[in-house]
Parts: sequence; C-alpha cells; structure tokens
Amino acid sequence: MRSDSGSVVLLFAPVMDKLNEEDFLELCRVNPDLRLELTAEGDLVILPPTGGETGNQNFTLAGFFGAWVDADQTGLAFDSSTGFKLPNGALRSPDLAWVRRDRWSQLTPKARKGFIPLCPDFLIELRSPTDAIGDLQSKMQEYIDNGAELGWLIDPLERTVYIYSRSSAPVCLDNPATVSAEPVLRGFELNLSRIWEK
Repeated sequence: MRSDSGSVVLLFAPVMDKLNEEDFLELCRVNPDLRLELTAEGDLVILPPTGGETGNQNFTLAGFFGAWVDADQTGLAFDSSTGFKLPNGALRSPDLAWVRRDRWSQLTPKARKGFIPLCPDFLIELRSPTDAIGDLQSKMQEYIDNGAELGWLIDPLERTVYIYSRSSAPVCLDNPATVSAEPVLRGFELNLSRIWEK
C-alpha cells in the first residue's frame, strides 16, 4: 500500500506473522540499498531515497549538528541510517538523532552494535517533497510518546519548523531565522538560512 508520503507500507496477510526484529534485521541485511522502518504494529515501511536538494539539506544539517556535538561532548549523534528500537516496538530512523552519553554508556556492547534499544533524546526529521506532512507529524508524536525530550520537524517546502517537546504541545514556527534546542541541548542553535536557501 502506497501512503501519501511516497513511502510504501507492506501489510501482511492475517495468516502471516508480523515481522519480528530478527526478520527485519535479515531483510535489511539482504537489501542494503533500501531505507526500511518497522511500525509498532509490525508493518514494513519502505522509504524512497531523497532527491538532491533534500540530500544536500541533510548534509548541511549534519555538518552544523556535528560541530556542536564535537564541542559539547555530552552525547552522541547518529545519522539517518541508524535504527532505533522504540519502547512501543517500532524500529525508526530519524534523519538526525542524539543520545545523552550517560544513557549510551548504560547499553551493553551488543546493544550498541544492533538497533539501538531506546528512543533518542533529541531528533530531527527533514521533510522532502515526497513526504506527507501528516505522516511526519505522527512520527514526531510517536518519538515524544516513546521518550524523546525534543524533536524538530523541519519543512523547507513551507519554511516552517514544528517543535515537539515532552513539556508542551507541538509549536509551529513560520519562516524562523533560527531555532534553539535549549535547554535540552545547551548552546545549540540552528541557523536556518542555509536550509531555506536550498
């Protein structure tokens, strides 16, 4: 079934079991060129590759965020190829994610090598032209419901940023010049001019 976002959700017949984590890992292993996620209900989501502009925006975001992570040293950052196993059972891969170092250090070496068995503390999703905003908003709420402290949904198509937080309802900023991650990420403020200009 194709969703409005351009991604494909494969639904399994009632006589078949839903995918478990081991099956999903094997599917990812034999299809390394596909971007895959697994919903909490066990349905497989095939995400389309991004276009050039979105890929460049992702790279720009990673550069800005990586510089802050290197200077701050209180957590670790992860790119869009990293799988997180959320408490609700979903396996998700945000465009950028950050986990506090103290939480990371509590994971076993085996847990660090596989899908990370926790929800990121902070994450960013970047909307591409193939993404339906409603699907991304649902995914952002899922992150918050599963323990994320802060999340940004950046929409270059509309020049908006949706801020999701455990401490408040989602907020939409219209064409902001900057967005701050305080107090979750001390000192991290993203200048959006390079994102908007793409």
